[in-house]
Amino acid sequence: MNNTPKSARIGPSKHSRTLATCWVLALLVVLLRQAPAAVIAENGVARTVIVVDPAATTTEKFAARQLASSLQQITGASFEIRTNTQAPARAIIVGSGAAAAASFPQAPLAELGQEELIIRTEGDRLLLAGGRPRGTLYAVSRFLQDACGVRWWTSWASRIPRQPSLRIADQNVRAKPAFEYREPFWQCAFDGDWSWRNFCNGQSSDLTPEQGGHVIYKYFVHSFYQLVPPEKYFAPHPEWFSLVKGRRTADNAQLCLSNPELRDFVVRQVRQALRETPAARIISVSQNDCFNPCECAPCKALDDAEGSHAGSVISFVNYIAEKIEPEFPNVAVDTLAYQYTRQPPRALRPRPNVIVRLCSIECNFRQPLDSPANAAFAADIRGWEKRADRLYIWDYVTDFAHYLQPFPDWFTLGPNLRFFQAHHVRGVFEEGATGAFGAEMAEMRAWVLAQLLWNPRQDDQALIREFLDGYYGAAGQPLARYLNLMQKASEGFNLSCYTPSDAPFLHFEPLAQAEALWQEAEHAVADNGECLARVRQGHLAAQCVWLARWDELREECSRASVTWPFTVTRGEFARHWLATAQGLPDQPWTKVTLMWEGGSTPQEFVSKLEIKP
Repeated sequence: MNNTPKSARIGPSKHSRTLATCWVLALLVVLLRQAPAAVIAENGVARTVIVVDPAATTTEKFAARQLASSLQQITGASFEIRTNTQAPARAIIVGSGAAAAASFPQAPLAELGQEELIIRTEGDRLLLAGGRPRGTLYAVSRFLQDACGVRWWTSWASRIPRQPSLRIADQNVRAKPAFEYREPFWQCAFDGDWSWRNFCNGQSSDLTPEQGGHVIYKYFVHSFYQLVPPEKYFAPHPEWFSLVKGRRTADNAQLCLSNPELRDFVVRQVRQALRETPAARIISVSQNDCFNPCECAPCKALDDAEGSHAGSVISFVNYIAEKIEPEFPNVAVDTLAYQYTRQPPRALRPRPNVIVRLCSIECNFRQPLDSPANAAFAADIRGWEKRADRLYIWDYVTDFAHYLQPFPDWFTLGPNLRFFQAHHVRGVFEEGATGAFGAEMAEMRAWVLAQLLWNPRQDDQALIREFLDGYYGAAGQPLARYLNLMQKASEGFNLSCYTPSDAPFLHFEPLAQAEALWQEAEHAVADNGECLARVRQGHLAAQCVWLARWDELREECSRASVTWPFTVTRGEFARHWLATAQGLPDQPWTKVTLMWEGGSTPQEFVSKLEIKP
């Protein structure tokens, strides 16, 4: 007989056992939610098939093949692609066809925008779909990056994790890009496969129709004289060109935008150009890359009334856009807010089928574009935001005077894109080094910008560090310190896209510290040939400053009474630098082709220095 009171007995009461059971069940629910939703492969054997609809587009079929190829690289398994309107119990459905609709009846497939994507799981089925033309392709890329850890740093460097057994967690993603037009304009970013994998769709991306294509411009910029060639039309029609200081001229000038006959002529030219390029969705009708706007009385009256030379430009472009709209309802007319036209007009609004591309060329790129240092540009973007339905940005992320020279704008890339998004910008062109491999930190800028153009709300500094570690391997840590060093050394400097070689961060003390970090980076990957080649190519940027300013830097070193960091002569240094700049066989990205916008080669650069033996 047990006389111990029930309340004092050791062991659970009925109530406490019930609570314990509830806690166990709750824990099981949590664990089940965290458990992988689908087994993709097990021990190198595929455990699912890929299903694509018979009516899928060529891009969706391409997406299915790319998925199968990538999953094979990850797992070692061979994945079957089935063309069917139904999916088995275990399947990855690519595209929004009949199998997707039947397996995921709640998915909003009919609502997806052109580049919008959806990634969703139901049991052992995975859906990767999106709007046309590129949404499904982006869904495949997003899934491979977010769920499988794949990274495509460049067209020649990637991270493909090896996982013979691949299981994925529950997926429920619906996303679309922050900007409708996304172009990091760097030579390394033009490759078609790199572009779709990193969500770029700009004019220069070498994307085939199978790869989803890209936004096609007719002309691209500075098109006044493409539309009205002065060599053909100035003699018979001088009144179509700028009146400057009382004289009509086509010499580094513009068009007379108020002239009625010219306006109708340009309408005809635009119509003909679009008929010749039916795939174009944007045509540039934009000022030449110079000043000298027309000063005739009608043009001046338009500009005076609007308080900006943008007055006559927007009036002119609105006329063109209105006239072509009936025949080309899906085409936008693109123009610039650039230099003398950067300020928005007081009241005139661009038509809905007009794109205004606001250019940041005068800005201090060391500081974010919404900082006090760039107050005038920030005021312009806010003004254009109120007037333009489609506002694009032409931004600058290189030094045109020195493609290889360090250009510490790295930590403004994220803040600037968030600023653009906050002010309803719809397209961004990030102009880097034109037509040149080997430009300073080009690969990093291109990848980070591509990621941010899709979603500017990401941690940009985390993206930079991820790229450094992924692309440069063990050299990533010293190179992260190098970026911080140069950014700090440039504090207070007006970093323009034409920066001189004697900027404060290019003097002896910061350069000597930078050289030590680059040498540490080379040592860290000395046994990794691929990473060493990447580090040595990157090192060329800082080295070209030493080469150009050797004597001045030696004098600074002597005044500081410190040790000169090199044991070689300037001539030996130049030969080593030039040999590295000439690149490696069958690796075109290692060859430096242009030193600056003007087109000088590394050989010409060294030759002009007149280095004595």
